Amino acid sequence: MIRLAAFALGLVLAGPLGAQEPTARGSGAVLRALDKITTELRDLELPNGGVGEFGALTVELGECRYPEENPAGDAYAYLVIRNALTAQVLFSGWMLASSPALNALEHPRYDVWVLRCTT
Repeated sequence: MIRLAAFALGLVLAGPLGAQEPTARGSGAVLRALDKITTELRDLELPNGGVGEFGALTVELGECRYPEENPAGDAYAYLVIRNALTAQVLFSGWMLASSPALNALEHPRYDVWVLRCTT
């Protein structure tokens, strides 16, 4: 199921060049993380290539992109999320701010989603 969603997202992002909206690369991203057990909610502001920690997660931001004509528009970010203790990859791929469930971290305790790019 995850691979199917990632494949579908890849098709959307890699669609015909003429139909794509021009994008710009942000300098980083603001992510929101939730611990579903303790209800801790925290925003992580990461630069491109930066790493942050939340609970037992390590979150790495590859890059963040947004519509060139609308910096406040729909951002999408490439994330790698690992278990901080075992380094096991729990999520790797593009996550969209407007549709976090389309390609989401599936974890019983934590949620992480993209809010916006930083410019």
